[in-house]
Amino acid sequence: MKKTYKIEVDCAACALKMEEAAKKTEGVNDAQVSFMTQKMKVEFEEGREEEHVMKNVLKACRKVEPDCEIFM
Repeated sequence: MKKTYKIEVDCAACALKMEEAAKKTEGVNDAQVSFMTQKMKVEFEEGREEEHVMKNVLKACRKVEPDCEIFM
């Protein structure tokens, strides 16, 4: 399953770091973060619960940028 979320990210370098952090999160097959569009695309592993995975993605992204927000 793939979903797109609105995200607040302050710079392109942070977007890249958040993308890398999201890709390493358990339950995520792939992730893309765009600073220009302020969007995050996430492809989930089969059978994973979206809400649980996205909580972990948000935690990972907040390690990069503490005030990060992902709107679900």
